[in-house]
Amino acid sequence: MSADAQHVDGGVDEGRRHFLVVATTTMGLAGVAATAVPFLASWQPSARAKAAGAPVEADISKLERGAMIKVEWRGQAVFIVHRTEEMLKTLQPLEGQLRDPKSEESEQPEYAKNEARSLKPEILVMIGVCTHLGCAPIAKFQPGDAELGADWQGGFHCPCHGSRFDLSGRVMKGWPALVNLRVPPYQFLSDNKLLIGADSGAA
Repeated sequence: MSADAQHVDGGVDEGRRHFLVVATTTMGLAGVAATAVPFLASWQPSARAKAAGAPVEADISKLERGAMIKVEWRGQAVFIVHRTEEMLKTLQPLEGQLRDPKSEESEQPEYAKNEARSLKPEILVMIGVCTHLGCAPIAKFQPGDAELGADWQGGFHCPCHGSRFDLSGRVMKGWPALVNLRVPPYQFLSDNKLLIGADSGAA
């Protein structure tokens, strides 16, 4: 074999060797990156941590009687309702139609474990998420609603699977939801301001 032929063959071998080294190194680095990404992701705040959230303030100074506002806490809607005397009067007569009228199986702070499920009877604070499969209930405050029937006294209706709740968020019998709408911890900072997510006993 001539010297020129040996030189050419050597060049081909060197080029092939260089290609294989680069390809192998690249694949190795890709493998390291693939295993590193899940590891690094584990150091990021989890969805649960992000959803934990801090307490939020709600101004209710302009909330009229018979009306409702929504605020967001922990990524969920919180309903705040300023109930009228007429609305409060519907609560006791409905007890026979409710699955958990005394809120013994439902989630609320101890101070809201009463008929009105609230610190102050006229102000209802609860999480606007159906306890069946997590849909958003719709406020249906008008008695005798055309969709819900003449015996409807006002409350909340879940459009997904039909669950009905009274004006304290207590679920009615015969519908998919088994427990009342949740009441979050909260406190009054003043007559017109609420702190949702912390109560007077919280740090």
